Amino acid sequence: MNFFGYVAIVSSILLTILILMQTRGAGLGAGLGGGGEVNTVRRGSDKTIHQITIICALVFSLSLLFGVLV
Repeated sequence: MNFFGYVAIVSSILLTILILMQTRGAGLGAGLGGGGEVNTVRRGSDKTIHQITIICALVFSLSLLFGVLV
């Protein structure tokens, strides 16, 4: 396993943890169209966790891409 494989494993674990940490205030019903939530603005730690999740997803995707190409 090369460097990109290790980066993919670590980023996938971190990505899973970050996704589970995000609070949405709605259960599975909202994901299936049953939630009547109003969109709110992310603030504070919620915004930071969201931004780190996006960065981690990019790192994961790029590590997989470079791992296949190299």
